[in-house]
Amino acid sequence: MTAVLSSSAPETSLDARAGAATRTPALPVAFRSLRRTFGTGAEAHTVLRDVDFEIRAGEVLAILGTSGCGKSTLLRATAGLDSPTAGSVDIDGTPVQGIDSRCAFAFQEPRLLPWHTLQANIAIGLPTGISARDGKAKVARLLDLVGLTDFAKHRPREISGGMAQRASLARALARNPGVLLLDEPFGALDALTRIKMQDLLLDIHRAEPTTVLLVTHDVDEALQLADRIIVLGKDATAGEEAAAPGATIVRTVAVPGERPRDRGSVDLARLRASLLETLGVDGH
Repeated sequence: MTAVLSSSAPETSLDARAGAATRTPALPVAFRSLRRTFGTGAEAHTVLRDVDFEIRAGEVLAILGTSGCGKSTLLRATAGLDSPTAGSVDIDGTPVQGIDSRCAFAFQEPRLLPWHTLQANIAIGLPTGISARDGKAKVARLLDLVGLTDFAKHRPREISGGMAQRASLARALARNPGVLLLDEPFGALDALTRIKMQDLLLDIHRAEPTTVLLVTHDVDEALQLADRIIVLGKDATAGEEAAAPGATIVRTVAVPGERPRDRGSVDLARLRASLLETLGVDGH
């Protein structure tokens, strides 16, 4: 870690060195007839079934659904942290088999190492084999991108929750992921900080245009950030299949308008009400 953070690179070359470092292009993701069942026999519990969907390279996809419907399970399968019972997850046409280095994961909790500085925590995410010089440049660029340059030497206990989450995002991006997986990354933040973090994520996506899969319970957040939204749930229109266990994709929505979007948009308000209805919530 100390080798990565050595001071061999002149400060004036940091941005150039970071840009020169190997960067994984945004990668497409596809779910192919994915099913996930936990347990066996009488104890079997199917969480997801018949999930078929393709995410374009560079797209921001939001995943909505009620608690326990398999949103996080879908992310874990994408990262290779869990395996489908049937079907597959493909990244750039190649099936995910085990932990996949093309992905990076950010959770609701920042999960920073308390004994490290923010600079050192972000450096943990650097890909294997990167030189000390390029590693330092990448970390410096990411600190600047998330607005933490002045706090590089601080430890997690010395910063706010929002700042810790910014550091967590920077650490995920340090890997140069082709796919960024976000599991309710702003769920623990207060409302104002959450809005600021949403805006920051859009800035990050413009600067580091990777493919993003975002799990959220917040319909407004999905409408602000996503190109498309999928809703996981029981398929009540499937006839006899309606009784089948497990959630599947019950709705897909293309979000209108370019980002950043007007939070007061009438069109988005109508879409919000419609999505809440799909989720079984009265939108009024």
